[in-house]
This record gives sequence, structure tokens and C-alpha cells, in this order.
Amino acid sequence: MYVGTLSFDILLGDVRSLKEKRSVVRPIVAELQRKYAVSAAEVGDQDLHRRARIGLAVVSGSTEHLNDVLDRCERLVAARPEVELLSVRRRFHGDHDE
Repeated sequence: MYVGTLSFDILLGDVRSLKEKRSVVRPIVAELQRKYAVSAAEVGDQDLHRRARIGLAVVSGSTEHLNDVLDRCERLVAARPEVELLSVRRRFHGDHDE
């Protein structure tokens, strides 16, 4: 069993309130969950208007499938015109980890 995680640090466009921020972040999280069956959530910077941190996790039986899903998720977020992807952190965990 392998688990992969991604953490996105995102700069939002012209957002002036936390309500506007939610209207940008929630659809991204929902699309990740719907398209790729990953666990995803806003995991940081909740009190900042123009910054967001989205985290996601995937469980798979093969590293190839895991890499494919994580690559697709990263491309989806990077392609969103309303956000700028500042950084991505990718981590893998396998049976060998203790």
C-alpha cells in the first residue's frame, strides 16, 4: 500500500474577503475530490484573504498509479486561471515506512 500527499500553496487573485476566498477554494477542492477520488481540504491559511493551502491524499496499490493521480491533480490546480500556484509539496509513504 502506498499513500501520496500533495500540499498546494496558492495565491488567490482579486479576493477581498474570506467569503470570496471560499467561493474560489471550495470549487477547486470539490473538483479534485470528484474527478480523482482523493481526500482534499483547505488545510491552512484560513484567516488570510489571498492565500490558501490545499492538501490532498491518495491511497493506491502501485506507485505508478499514485504518481499519475498526483500529477493530474497538480496540473488541475496549476491550470486554474483564478489562482497562482506558488509551491507544491509532494510526499510518499509506503509499507517500508515505520
